[in-house]
Amino acid sequence: MEAVISLVGGVPGVELESLGDWLRGEPELAGRVEITGSGPGKGQLGALGDALIVAVGSGGALSVLAASLKAWLSQPRRSDFRIRVKGSDGHAVEISADRASAEDVQALLQQALTGHARGG
Repeated sequence: MEAVISLVGGVPGVELESLGDWLRGEPELAGRVEITGSGPGKGQLGALGDALIVAVGSGGALSVLAASLKAWLSQPRRSDFRIRVKGSDGHAVEISADRASAEDVQALLQQALTGHARGG
């Protein structure tokens, strides 16, 4: 399974780069995170990418991704935004910093990636 992660609001390019660095710092996600999308053309300023693709198909990668997203969202930010996660079948969810726990984030990730909530 792959999770396509993008940002809604804020300064997407800067925050996406920050999130990518954060996720690549997780040993369980090493080598599973890549930036995708159209980067700036030669001599142009712009975002480095439009989204992150995270492979979460095996082991506890989904739990690690959920905990890492929750921790990253908990960091102080200057702007308000949400993380949008889309699964390969097109289901998508948005996660905001006010989500109370990593379990909530994991349930939303599960919903995006499988099309239904955990346990349902």
